[in-house]
Amino acid sequence: MSSTPPASVRRLHPAWIVAGVAFLALVGAAGFRAAPSVFMVPIEAELGFSRTDLSLAIGINIVLYGLTAPFAAALMDRFGLKRVTFFALILIALGAVLGTFATAPFVLWLTWGGLIGIGTGSMAMVFAAQVTQRWFAKRRGLVSGVLSAGSATGQLVFLPPTAWLATEYGWREASLVVAAGALIVVPLVAWFLHDSPARIGVLPYGADPADPPAVPERSAVNPALLALRALREAARHRTFWALAVGFAVCGASTNGLIGAHFIPAAHDHGMTEPVAAGLLATVGIFDIVGTVASGWLTDRVNPRLLLAIYYGGRGVSLLFLPFLLSAEVQPPMWFFIIFYGLDWVATVPPTIALCREIFGERGPLVFGWVFASHQLGAGVATVLAGIVRDATGQYTIAWFAAAGLCVVAALVSLRIRRGPIVRDPDPDPVESTPVS
Repeated sequence: MSSTPPASVRRLHPAWIVAGVAFLALVGAAGFRAAPSVFMVPIEAELGFSRTDLSLAIGINIVLYGLTAPFAAALMDRFGLKRVTFFALILIALGAVLGTFATAPFVLWLTWGGLIGIGTGSMAMVFAAQVTQRWFAKRRGLVSGVLSAGSATGQLVFLPPTAWLATEYGWREASLVVAAGALIVVPLVAWFLHDSPARIGVLPYGADPADPPAVPERSAVNPALLALRALREAARHRTFWALAVGFAVCGASTNGLIGAHFIPAAHDHGMTEPVAAGLLATVGIFDIVGTVASGWLTDRVNPRLLLAIYYGGRGVSLLFLPFLLSAEVQPPMWFFIIFYGLDWVATVPPTIALCREIFGERGPLVFGWVFASHQLGAGVATVLAGIVRDATGQYTIAWFAAAGLCVVAALVSLRIRRGPIVRDPDPDPVESTPVS
């Protein structure tokens, strides 16, 4: 009689537990990324800071979020997923708490911008790429889509209650709630976020036992040097710059404009902050659907075509936004919100897949730099949109400029090369040790 348990009682593969904890960590890290857009109007009223002052704090956050990502990927290679994620969540909570003591704009630049930017950057999309590459041999597109949706879920969970708390009790109290959200996830990370399958004696999900993948090696080189070396190798190729340009536009048209300025822009047209926050949370709901669907499609459709469709559709939708904003939410605004939600982070799974296809084992590190361009574009767009609003009293120029850039990104995406790049011999071999 066979001793093999039936499929119905077999243990869940640990990869799914790791992915679940990673998803919750991304949700916790995403909480404060959405909050500043809710806090803009209350802080303006209480402290008298300008829209440009607050946009600069958010812009610093977004840029550091992106610039930290490739170094975080290297740190994960060196020290493991668990340690980096643990300290990232602590930094986010610390920045959220210290920001409540702000009496001048520079305090928010240091806390919202510096501490939270570095913390959330360490929990950026490269984290999703690392988890997917280490723990899954199959279903990678689907898993990267689900993990990428974690940030959208953070908006869904935190935005409406944060807006309500900021309106009823004040922005400081709301900020403390967001800090608590990050801290709640810390014990789960400490207990369940294993660094690699080899560490607990299993194979990646879907791996063939007869042909197991090589055990990933933990680099003994300085993480900063490792990240810079990956950039040096990737930057030699036009494909890297095509991916980076497209993703910079992605960041400008999502986090930079809609994420940071949709709520203040809606308020300018007479809409209350809780209602506008509810619309942005709805973007988060449909982002989950869109990103998971994009992951499924990435396993089946040319990622270049997907990116062109996503960017092109986003550009067209932005052309209509200035005419949809009003004190009341009309049906056309719901069409915009639903479409933008489906499209929001749908670009991530095909971009991760292209980095993996073209750059091989360096894919997660290269994606870290591509993601840095995403956040650089978002940070610049955040600040410029604030300047446009202060100078003209409205955001119309910003919406139209972003629409044009999305069309450019769609065309660039169609030109991305096919097939892997043959990696040049490394002139400085990296001493490494197996990850255990």
